[in-house]
Amino acid sequence: MVKRNQEEKKRDPGCLHLYYGDGKGKTTAAMGLAIRAAGAGKQVLIYQFLKDNSSSERKVLDTIPGITCIKGPDKVKFIRNMTQEEKEENRRQNDQKLEDIIKIAGEYDVLILDEALYAIGREQLSEELLIRYLKERPWWQEVILTGRDPSREMRALADYCTHIQKEKHPFDQGLCSRKGIEY
Repeated sequence: MVKRNQEEKKRDPGCLHLYYGDGKGKTTAAMGLAIRAAGAGKQVLIYQFLKDNSSSERKVLDTIPGITCIKGPDKVKFIRNMTQEEKEENRRQNDQKLEDIIKIAGEYDVLILDEALYAIGREQLSEELLIRYLKERPWWQEVILTGRDPSREMRALADYCTHIQKEKHPFDQGLCSRKGIEY
């Protein structure tokens, strides 16, 4: 791992990015930033909430020096298809995963929590736990959160708020997700 010296840290304070909305491109933007950061010699940690390990970007990200992708569950149900008991268990597992990530996150220059905002909005992740980390994280760490509908408090904490709004999408005409494009 590349250790950052104090002068570098003084020049580069970390910011909080929110990529949110109902449009396509939130994860794509976050993964593009991961590649850019790794290309600059930064260490990047990525976790994808509410997704399994089969997304196409994982195959490439796992091969890039400087990028660490934390493995998630092998199978993930859509929240709308979960029973109440499954939702409660999923919430417990997501909160535990976030606690585990927090223990190691300080070793990384960039932390990307894909779909964290959506998980929070669907009560599948503790916003309180995440906000506590954001307030206490190393001041030089860049954090990127994706999803939908961030809370007022989350927006207030953010340095970048990028709202990605759908104007038109093939899903609306019945086209299913396509490998390499939507997943």
